[in-house]
Amino acid sequence: MQTQSLTDSFEVLNQVIHSRLESHFNNTDAIFPAVKVEDDGSSLNRFIIKHQLPLEEYIILLTALVPHLKATFFENIIQEFLPQGGDFSEFGGVKGNNHRGLLPTGETAQFIIAGNDIEKRISVQYLLTSGILAKHGMLSLEPVKDGEPLMSGRIILDQELVTRLITGTEATPKFSPDFPAKNITTAMTWDDLVLNNYTQNQLNEIMVWVQHNDTLMQDEILKRKIKPGYRALFHGPSGTGKTLTATLLGRHLNKEVYRIDLSQVVSKYIGETEKNLEKVFVKAENKNWILFFDEADALFGKRTNVQNSHDRYANQEVSYLLQRIEDFPGLLILASNLKSNMDDAFLRRFHTIIHFAIPNAFERLKLWEKAFPASYKPEPDINLRELADKYELNGAAILNIIHYAALQSISRNDKYIRNDDLVEAIRKEYRKEERTMA
Repeated sequence: MQTQSLTDSFEVLNQVIHSRLESHFNNTDAIFPAVKVEDDGSSLNRFIIKHQLPLEEYIILLTALVPHLKATFFENIIQEFLPQGGDFSEFGGVKGNNHRGLLPTGETAQFIIAGNDIEKRISVQYLLTSGILAKHGMLSLEPVKDGEPLMSGRIILDQELVTRLITGTEATPKFSPDFPAKNITTAMTWDDLVLNNYTQNQLNEIMVWVQHNDTLMQDEILKRKIKPGYRALFHGPSGTGKTLTATLLGRHLNKEVYRIDLSQVVSKYIGETEKNLEKVFVKAENKNWILFFDEADALFGKRTNVQNSHDRYANQEVSYLLQRIEDFPGLLILASNLKSNMDDAFLRRFHTIIHFAIPNAFERLKLWEKAFPASYKPEPDINLRELADKYELNGAAILNIIHYAALQSISRNDKYIRNDDLVEAIRKEYRKEERTMA
């Protein structure tokens, strides 16, 4: 079905271009074929129906897509009208560095859809810069040198969209300076996470929003007043499950979770931080993703009193972030060790603020019980309840302790995890935090 849909669509484009060339060379009226796009299960048709693309944007989409499958598509059609060859500048198009065929430009779309009709050419220019595809970041015009016509830039489709329309599968964006975010996953389940009831109930509020907000946004009144996105703040000490919870939410809700790499985002140069973040937001706006900012106070910290130009630009950066997170239409999660580090203006914009507390003795016991590997049991004299009562540890620390003790058991070819190894590992965890064991 995928292949047939592409074949049928390219045949429509073929007919449209033939009609335009007939009109151009023989001075006749261009007559475009009637197009009815039905849901045949293909990614292309579903995409067109979902975004309700008008005929002109449908043609623009096909014009940009066809070189990815048919290298000489445009040349073959033009050759029918210019069998001796020759320059045909009205059609636009450029040659690429590696691709040997013609790559469509804005001028190509203008010619195919509008011919020499100035009013229609202007409307095509609007679609290429402000239409549905452009507005959602799925299509853009390649920038041109100063003084050259804007429409002489190549029409560029988002590479992930190209993959989806051609293969029916989603391409995972690669981590790079142009996309400073990493997809995070986990093999763990909700059963591995230990949270108090209050925190768990607040997480349920997020799930309710994801599952039902689209229905609510159909309401004529509320859709005008409520912005579509959802913003949550996870705060609490390290190791209490903030990152794991974000990842499990993605797994439960069937959404990819992308953690923003702040080392690639934050820049000492004025305006660079905003530029780096904008790349992530633009890429994520039309995806079914969760954006996760760990250690978010590095970006969303309190604004300072303006004492120099650096303070002024830092405050401008925070103002940009405020606006950008409000405009993001999906689920956005920020994590911070201390809520007090966050700027009050951000706090007011969160739909929910969830505290991840250090686990109490009962919760620590559950964490101890869940952490032991299937192949290595605690030796009989280990009292997990006593360990849970005596040592204040978070989930990450307990997992580290079991990891250390299990490795010691393997090294001795022992099927039991020993109490001495657990105590030594607890001592190591306490030293990390500069605490003293009783």
